[in-house]
Amino acid sequence: MLYYTPSVARLIEELAKLPGIGPRTAQRLAFHLLNQPKERAMALAQAIVDAREKVGYCSICCNLTDEDPCQICSDIKRDRSIICVVEEPKDVIAMEKTREYRGLYHVLQGAISPMDGVGPDDLKIRELLQRINEEVEEVVLATNPNVNGEATALYLAKILKPLGVKVTRLAHGIPVGGDIEFADEATLARAFLGRREI
Repeated sequence: MLYYTPSVARLIEELAKLPGIGPRTAQRLAFHLLNQPKERAMALAQAIVDAREKVGYCSICCNLTDEDPCQICSDIKRDRSIICVVEEPKDVIAMEKTREYRGLYHVLQGAISPMDGVGPDDLKIRELLQRINEEVEEVVLATNPNVNGEATALYLAKILKPLGVKVTRLAHGIPVGGDIEFADEATLARAFLGRREI
């Protein structure tokens, strides 16, 4: 960063902190932003500020929202007898794209990962357990089909089954080791329709 003005160096440094953005991509993005009309750069900056100030977590499902409760939890047409448990907010979007699921969601905000120091207490599991009532008949575990996702699903099944709720897992239409957000809609739809009890 020796050859840049301090402002440009700082912009590149901040962009490089984003996931999947290395130093060269950060440099390209910085120069792209600097070559845009000032209004475009300011619109991007304002969108980031607005999102950070207005977006929070739904008090019911823990999904990202700018209104509480979120639109999904507020939708009276949703099937309240089923809750689909996912790891991240991006997984809700992936599931919604299938147009196969009309129930509610619960976002764990991660997965159990002992290697990363993430245990059950670090996730929104307590909030999920508080949602289990006589209206809830089924909990679909839609965690990613990787080591952490499987460990999380097994842990959840173990604590949910004694509550008398049917616990199912998405079918293996999603490749093992893959992430839900990268699966196409048809694969996700087949996986959801072929879910099984665990």
